Parts: sequence; C-alpha cells; structure tokens
Amino acid sequence: MLMELKNKTKTELHRILAESRDKLRDLRFKDSDKQLKNVREIRKIRQVIARALTLLNIK
Repeated sequence: MLMELKNKTKTELHRILAESRDKLRDLRFKDSDKQLKNVREIRKIRQVIARALTLLNIK
C-alpha cells in the first residue's frame, strides 16, 4: 500500500485523503450504531490517512 501511495501525485493523494476521511466518518457512524462488524477497518483507514498526509508533507 505504501509503494502505491508513493507513486501518486499530489492531486491523487488529496483525492485519496478526502475519500478516506469520508469512509472513516461512515465507519464511525456505523460503529456508534453497533452496525460495524469489523472495527479493525477504522484502524486501517486511519493508517491510510496518516500515510497520505505524511507523503503530502514530504512532497
């Protein structure tokens, strides 16, 4: 996943960041309603967001 993100442009990283934040918001709503079966997804999405932000700061 990290290698895939490293090859992205700034615009693509911004798009991935926005999509990941939307998905994280949806997962948190599902978690609060007890509809989320796999809570580990929240952690994975947070890691993607952190990686994208790190790469944006580097570029």
